[in-house]
Amino acid sequence: MSKAISFTVSGRVQGVGFRYATAHEARSLRLGGWVKNESDGSVAGAATGPEDVLAKFVTFLKRGPSAARVDDLNVQSLTEDAAQRLPEQFEIRK
Repeated sequence: MSKAISFTVSGRVQGVGFRYATAHEARSLRLGGWVKNESDGSVAGAATGPEDVLAKFVTFLKRGPSAARVDDLNVQSLTEDAAQRLPEQFEIRK
């Protein structure tokens, strides 16, 4: 069953390749969605795909790439309507 989530990651997550590593992981898992840096120093995004695959993605978000330090991860489910508006190919937004 397909599901969609939004996420916000805080800690040392900007300037350490977090967005690129997140996009690489999402693409390797064949998830749709996006990721971007926020002005408060966090990284935010959304992803859609099979529920079991999203669980693997969330596990990645909890640790991030080796140079990152994840202090907090907030994950929320998205409505079906919001999920349908997500890009099919995972993208990095500015």
